[in-house]
Amino acid sequence: MKQTVLFSLTRIPADFDRWADVLALIMQAFAFMDGVIDPPSSAHLLTVDTLRDKARRETGFVALNDGRIVGCVFALERGDDFYVGKLAVAPDWQGQGIGRQLMRAVECLALDRGKAALELQTRIELITNHAAFACLGFHETEQTAHEGYARPTSITMRKTIS
Repeated sequence: MKQTVLFSLTRIPADFDRWADVLALIMQAFAFMDGVIDPPSSAHLLTVDTLRDKARRETGFVALNDGRIVGCVFALERGDDFYVGKLAVAPDWQGQGIGRQLMRAVECLALDRGKAALELQTRIELITNHAAFACLGFHETEQTAHEGYARPTSITMRKTIS
């Protein structure tokens, strides 16, 4: 019998003060990439202060279970879309639909703001992420290289919404 998992989503408020918890979550969720992707994840550059600054420029959402932050995502509003970044789900909570619900929250935000699409980037090496985003309606639009790399290192994916 499948267990019902309870979590709630909330938009990160201006007075949010749990940045250390969000940072810890992102680091845990992105740890599997260490030694897999090249160059290393930009998550390693995050600090409590840079996350706080990110939330001033972007809209963030967190998923909570009994007060524990088990997921997060950030979305940057641009001309005709929202750029989605730092989607993270605690490793022990993956596969419960949290990531899908966080992405749905961003999609609803984009629709409310009259945007036509969501865009994100994922690393070339993360094949399972490509498939997961494709299941959410994203498709590859281009491959790009980080500075100093002659080969593609990232895939840009886009989802048209209406």
